[in-house]
Amino acid sequence: MREKIEKLLNDYKNGKIDVDEFINELKWFPFEDIKFARVDHHRMFKHNFPEVILCQWKTPEQVKGIAKRILERSDFLLATRANTEHFKAVKKIAKDAKYNELARTITVVRGEIKKDDKKGKILIITAGTADLPVAEEARVTAEILGNEVELLYDVGVAGLHRLFSNLDKLKDASVIIVIAGMEGALPSVIGGLVDVPVIAVPTSVGYGANFNGLAPLLTMLNSCAPGIVVVNVDNGFGAAFAATLMNRK
Repeated sequence: MREKIEKLLNDYKNGKIDVDEFINELKWFPFEDIKFARVDHHRMFKHNFPEVILCQWKTPEQVKGIAKRILERSDFLLATRANTEHFKAVKKIAKDAKYNELARTITVVRGEIKKDDKKGKILIITAGTADLPVAEEARVTAEILGNEVELLYDVGVAGLHRLFSNLDKLKDASVIIVIAGMEGALPSVIGGLVDVPVIAVPTSVGYGANFNGLAPLLTMLNSCAPGIVVVNVDNGFGAAFAATLMNRK
């Protein structure tokens, strides 16, 4: 975004565009009104990454329209909770778009992902294999935001020896995202072992009394282990974004 503004200024100074064209272009940088959405181009200044599209509850045409405006001003695109119809629509305006079926994400990467401001590695841990969709959403998000990511899957409290055989990975991480359904105990266990931030993500995985993720959410909120913060149910994206902010120098 900074480069685009500098180019716009140079074009004006060099007489390639007049003052009216300059103002017309500049007015789109804060946000762009496309009737059904106001695309927030200002996100680039705050996070060095464009607005992320939540596809769920949006039509494929709406997602395509927002994606088109983002890609006109950025080399990157991330869309979450996308289905195949959303992907087909985005593919019409971005042939290089990629779809991760498990994560339900659409991504476009046309430039170099910068990792210079990151201080370490984000470790993503799941209690079980059923938590993988949320973990994949977190992984895709963390990687496109420029983080080095390591994965550790299926090490829940039903078999803690699986976790203890991977303690070296816990010690090597700067931030740890722990994803668990059922009773949601795993973040507390890990929080008691490490000295780095732990982001707990409850999932809707579990039997009836799991209440679609409410049970693990309450467990995580009531954790006695220090250094644990909690995001909403199934919110792998939110966990990865928060982890990225924590992982910056």
